[in-house]
Amino acid sequence: MSNLSLEGKTAIVTGGATLIGAKVVEALHAVGAEVMSADLNEADGRAAIEALGDSVQFAHTDITDDGQLDALVQACLDSFGGIDILVNAAATYLDAGLATTRADWLTALDVNLVSGVLLTAKIAPHMAARGGGSVINFASTSGKRATTRTFVYSATKAAILGITRNEAVQLAEQGIRVNSVSPAWTWSNPVKAMSGDDRNRADEFAGRFHLLGRIADPEEVARVVVFLASDWASFITGEDIAVDGGYTALGPTGMSREELSPALESSEDGDG
Repeated sequence: MSNLSLEGKTAIVTGGATLIGAKVVEALHAVGAEVMSADLNEADGRAAIEALGDSVQFAHTDITDDGQLDALVQACLDSFGGIDILVNAAATYLDAGLATTRADWLTALDVNLVSGVLLTAKIAPHMAARGGGSVINFASTSGKRATTRTFVYSATKAAILGITRNEAVQLAEQGIRVNSVSPAWTWSNPVKAMSGDDRNRADEFAGRFHLLGRIADPEEVARVVVFLASDWASFITGEDIAVDGGYTALGPTGMSREELSPALESSEDGDG
């Protein structure tokens, strides 16, 4: 089997200024792709690509603005001549549970779900003109399992799982594959903020939720994105790949015996 390569391919990555998005851009570039990174955060977005050379460009983009999505597509076409790969990684964590206002609900849905769908629709004809392509949507384990810390975010990610399957059905005849990745806890902007920029603290707290005993590095998520973008995944479409270190396999009994002891004590003489 030939080495995994994206030589001659061009990608757009939204959310390119984030820790995970920046690693996706780097990983695509490392295997030969030309990449247009897009984000609303221009300072961090440009800093993230500074050392990557002319084959990676940045476009300041508000993905909730249709005109700016059109400009992003055109910028990629002008810079690189076509589009083969789209990674919808941009997201907001705007979430107050049941207290979330209608305005915040609509903002979160617009950023996390609707804008990615509209960008996919805008890019699909350009992918089809090159014989096909690959779309990778960012879902999450939060879209599959209930959590105590997210609500609106979980709803948007569950919707992405559904839309990914439907996009795969609609775009298959154009040679376009559509898949999603579902990370669990990953060293990302929100985890970095919650942990006080302390990776050891994040691993210590969240590692117990994962079979591998730690959270993911963003590079580990990025490598799966590259796989799905490549011909190595040529017969995979409409699927979600969990990059979760066993998070969804573990279930609640992954907690320590000490944490479960009250429940264990009450059930050991019963039927379990």
